[in-house]
Amino acid sequence: MGPEPSGPPPRFKPALNGIASRHRLRNPPAMPSEFSLTRTVEFSETDMAGIVHFANFFYWMESCETAFYRSLKIPLVSFVPGQVLGWPRVRVGCDYRVPLRFNDTVEVKLFVKKLGTRSIGYLFQFRKDGVLCAQGEVTAVCVTAGENGAMVPAPIPDAVRALLQVAPESAWKA
Repeated sequence: MGPEPSGPPPRFKPALNGIASRHRLRNPPAMPSEFSLTRTVEFSETDMAGIVHFANFFYWMESCETAFYRSLKIPLVSFVPGQVLGWPRVRVGCDYRVPLRFNDTVEVKLFVKKLGTRSIGYLFQFRKDGVLCAQGEVTAVCVTAGENGAMVPAPIPDAVRALLQVAPESAWKA
């Protein structure tokens, strides 16, 4: 790859996997506030009681977030010097209401609940046949690489902020 062009701050363009990039974004998509994916519960995701093990909800939240970023063509990790390095989690939680079992079809829905200066708050809902089975929240902080490679909180880049919007409370209130 050649040197990065000078001028205004770069906008991200994902690599083929949509997770990491050294490229700039062109033709940004619309500004979403929510995203969903549908998945089938695998046998390996269940516990001895035959229900989804609680830790898998956190994996599903992260998978949905990754797909959300991929749909926006924003990398979760960037290696462009001086640009966003990543989005580490500073808070996670999940409330469980109805068990999910092997072969259940589950809709995982992400809502942008809060968009701060340096952080994004997501609300996730897990539904089977329209019934809310679990609800989780994740707060991720935008970071860059500081001296000695340490993570340093940074403002969310304008190019990323321009692709996001907060979902109205009425969209996610059950």
